[in-house]
Amino acid sequence: MTSLRARLFGIWLLSLVAAVVVGTRLWQLSAESNAALRGRAEDLLEQACGQVSDRYSFYVTGWNGPPQGQADTRLAGDLTTLARLALAALPGVQGGVLRDPQLIEPATPQSRIAALAVAEQATTIDQSTHDGRSTVLLACPLPGPIPNMAAWVATDIDTAPDNPRLRMGGAVLLALMLTISGALIWLVTSMSRRVRKVQAALARHSPDGLPHVPLTGETLIDQIIEALNEAGERLRLAQHETSEAHARAAAAQRLAALGRVAAGVAHEVRNPIAAMRLRAEGALALDPGLDAARAGLRARTALEAILRQIDRLERLSTELLTMTQPRQPNRQSVDLRAFLTLLQVDWPGIAITCEGVDQAAFDPDLTRRILDNLLDNAARHSKQGSIIRVQVWMQARMLEIRVIDDGPGVPASLQASLFEPFVTGRADGTGLGLAIARELAQAQGGTLALEPLEAGACFVLRLPQEG
Repeated sequence: MTSLRARLFGIWLLSLVAAVVVGTRLWQLSAESNAALRGRAEDLLEQACGQVSDRYSFYVTGWNGPPQGQADTRLAGDLTTLARLALAALPGVQGGVLRDPQLIEPATPQSRIAALAVAEQATTIDQSTHDGRSTVLLACPLPGPIPNMAAWVATDIDTAPDNPRLRMGGAVLLALMLTISGALIWLVTSMSRRVRKVQAALARHSPDGLPHVPLTGETLIDQIIEALNEAGERLRLAQHETSEAHARAAAAQRLAALGRVAAGVAHEVRNPIAAMRLRAEGALALDPGLDAARAGLRARTALEAILRQIDRLERLSTELLTMTQPRQPNRQSVDLRAFLTLLQVDWPGIAITCEGVDQAAFDPDLTRRILDNLLDNAARHSKQGSIIRVQVWMQARMLEIRVIDDGPGVPASLQASLFEPFVTGRADGTGLGLAIARELAQAQGGTLALEPLEAGACFVLRLPQEG
């Protein structure tokens, strides 16, 4: 038995068995007590018979019989007095003398039973029950000159099976069992109610970890609740310390990334500046033999090259600002199908599949910038005229958006550092697009990862959904 209810039922069952055993023993003790009372009564009546018999023997010594006409009257009076004197020293014992078939004294139930016993020439002990009591009667023949004489003696004993002491014991046992049953039912009900309160408190969501559970008033359960609340408090402190450690680690990573960015910026800026310098110097060092038209064309070509490098520097500066600016995501419920329809309008060369999800929670602006980066990257690497696939579904309270192209895929040498700043596989790329996309995903508590494919590339954006 592992549950508390089963154990309490076992205790109640043991109590019931104990009550039955005690009740049985009380009944046995009552029966033994009745047997002892009957034995003492028989001994007392044997003594009473002896007393009557001795006095009767003395009375009939030298008996010649009563005068004629006075026989029955005088004999009855003498024997009645004889029996009364013989039994005077034995309280609770009744008795008399009889001569079959005529009673020598007024008839009583006991004397009739005794007369019947004498008529059958038997000494008998008879028990008759009336008013919850038993009568023990002894008929004893009286030998002597008068034929068919016998004495009877009787006493009452309390041998009823439902005597007051037995009834009191049974009532006490019944009351005890009812009390135990009521106490166990109350205990099970009370404990169950308190456990349900604890379950309801634990079911409540707490962003800090374990919720605070109020005390129930039950000492044993409250000890567990106090330990649980202390564990929850330690968990909250640990989470707070972990959050601070993560913030410090993120700050350190950002500083390290900024260091790498600074080095990359120096490298990236140097190339356009060098290109502009060469173009400008070339434009200034025109051959004097060229005509004005050709000289103007060369100057125009140099200025266009310089403008292209300036555009490149401007794009680099914009992406660097995007990486360094703090982001506060505006999480909201979004009509996912409308969001994807607008995406397809801006990127007509994509095929979107959305399975079993209409609403999702995320920042639509940050998520759109992520998808624009991924789709731009896929479009640059895809084959001419190919379709870029966008697959959307919900799995384990997580919104998943996959962007799949059929290009050459990501080289193995770049996969480990693909999301680092200035890591690119294109000569004209800045290497900041995927790094910015990952930063925007992490700002929403999500992830952006590359999943291997046999052909092409698959980027998976995962955004958590609260639940």
